[in-house]
Amino acid sequence: MRRQDCRTDRWRISSLRSREAYVRPTAPIVPLLAKELREISAGRALWTMSLLVCPLVGYSFVQAVALYSESSAAALQSPVLARSLSPLDGILVPTFGSFYVAVTLLFPFVAIRVLGQEKETGALRLLIQLPYRRSTLVLAKLCAVLTGWLLVSIPALSALALWIILGGHLAAPETLNLLFGHLLYGLLVGGIGLFAATISDNSATAAIVALAVTIGSWVLDFTLAGRSGWSAWFAQLSLTQTLRPFEEGLLSAGLVLGIATVIAGLTALTIIWLLPGSHRRTKFARSLVCLLMIVLALGAATQVRKSVDVSEDRRNSFSAADERLLATLRLPLVITVNLAPEDPRYIDLRRNVLAKLERAMPDVAIVLAGARQNAPGSPGAYGQIKYIYGNRSDVSRSTSPREILPLLYALAGAQPPAPGAGEEYPGYPLVASADPTLLWFFVGLPLLIALAWWWIRRPAIRPRFVDKGAKS
Repeated sequence: MRRQDCRTDRWRISSLRSREAYVRPTAPIVPLLAKELREISAGRALWTMSLLVCPLVGYSFVQAVALYSESSAAALQSPVLARSLSPLDGILVPTFGSFYVAVTLLFPFVAIRVLGQEKETGALRLLIQLPYRRSTLVLAKLCAVLTGWLLVSIPALSALALWIILGGHLAAPETLNLLFGHLLYGLLVGGIGLFAATISDNSATAAIVALAVTIGSWVLDFTLAGRSGWSAWFAQLSLTQTLRPFEEGLLSAGLVLGIATVIAGLTALTIIWLLPGSHRRTKFARSLVCLLMIVLALGAATQVRKSVDVSEDRRNSFSAADERLLATLRLPLVITVNLAPEDPRYIDLRRNVLAKLERAMPDVAIVLAGARQNAPGSPGAYGQIKYIYGNRSDVSRSTSPREILPLLYALAGAQPPAPGAGEEYPGYPLVASADPTLLWFFVGLPLLIALAWWWIRRPAIRPRFVDKGAKS
């Protein structure tokens, strides 16, 4: 009986030890976040990038205002010309375009700093031994990257305030949509930087890997632009493609889901490769599974075609009356386009008609025949666009919605709607000079950034405690 009791006690002790080994204690997340924020704010990469962004954004903003004022001088005398003046195209996109370049080229260094220094000094091995999950550690670093993006975006955000002070107009929906797109892009670049720092031995190698991805996406977009088939699918993987819908005032649910999928995938890959002691074969196997899940999720995101036109001038939509009527046409619409993808007529047709029809009608299928003008056997077919609605069809060569919409209504047997009153975009011409704002971007804001940098990096002043019992 005593031997059996001893064996039972040993089994209980071993089971308790095994449970303690697998149940890892948890720690509060606030000190970890404070530590990550303190480290990213103490690094030179963040403040150096902030200083470099100031003149870059400032010069772009001043040039954008100058060109906008020149166009406004003529538009003030003509309401027709004034309708083409949109602050989204004239001010926001050029100003944030320079910020986009800075984020692409410089922000990976800020993200790499969050993890690269700990890896080089060996502090990462100590950090992993703390009572935190690896996912918690990576998410805390991603929060630090997000905070870094918010800090480096201050010059671009100040440009919006200066534009309002000059008397300019900003529409809240399209402005917030553009800011949201740049936020997603910043997180995407930051995720690339974190993953590059995880798989690299030092920060220099991680920077080369991150820049190879970001700059390589530019080359990919430039090389495969305007092509069809698999080339068009690969061109959509370029980082440049992520911002274009936001710059057009379009909020696409599929695009947002796709970007969120890639960010989550990069975070998962960073978690897999974070543990130093794990075997490489295990990491590669888990990475392959993660990549497969990312591809499947991206494929599902491409099937989500829901999008919202948030632009004030409704550039991505037909008139409200046409939108309501097109939404009632339930039969399938098949459009066969006999144009090459690089043909300017196809680009105009895609922008002015096809993309709008896909958002307005419930069932639209577009077939790009890809015929050539000198193709044998069909010399007169090139340039034709065939529309099939139900059991009726018609052919046109026009790329204008003024001619195509009546054609579709005739195929559907519907009466064209009456044009609505007061739907014309008024435009917002403004003649102003932004030259005085150069003082803010070149002197005032850099000085504030330098003072903030000094304040954070200053040595802590510790109070001296005097021993009351010591003799004077």
